[in-house]
Amino acid sequence: MNERIRELAEQAGYLPDSFGVGHWDMPECKKFAELIVRECLNEIESQRSNGENADQWTITRDLCYHNMMSGLKQHFGVE
Repeated sequence: MNERIRELAEQAGYLPDSFGVGHWDMPECKKFAELIVRECLNEIESQRSNGENADQWTITRDLCYHNMMSGLKQHFGVE
């Protein structure tokens, strides 16, 4: 996960306490954020075709899905 996830966590109220320690630093919170991003990626993936009867529209649409997924992975730092 990357800096953008931390920024979103702060916007959601995961702010550091007076010692500079935030609940966001807990592994469970980071894992939760990663699981949400992966769920979004899986939903996009589920909309892709299975390759049967691939016409030009299907190929173009699947390329768009691939590009969206790659962009989201890069934006949120998910491998």
